[in-house]
Amino acid sequence: MKIIIRNLSRTTTEDELKDLFTPFGAVASCDLVMDASTGGSKGFGFVDMPNDKHGKYAIKNLNDKTIAGSRIRVKIAESK
Repeated sequence: MKIIIRNLSRTTTEDELKDLFTPFGAVASCDLVMDASTGGSKGFGFVDMPNDKHGKYAIKNLNDKTIAGSRIRVKIAESK
């Protein structure tokens, strides 16, 4: 299950994002979206959890939580 996380603090790292989701299950991948011109985070990223049940549990528990001073939004990423 691919999950999008929005409104992340610009200082959040991929390791911190992975650590946030790991208590809810295995994390297959974790990617922050970076600004090509500045090299800094754009404030959102994606986490892929192979088990849908674990992914839904993580979404339920992390959506609207305040992490590093920012209230994050967590939901299933839409397919294009």
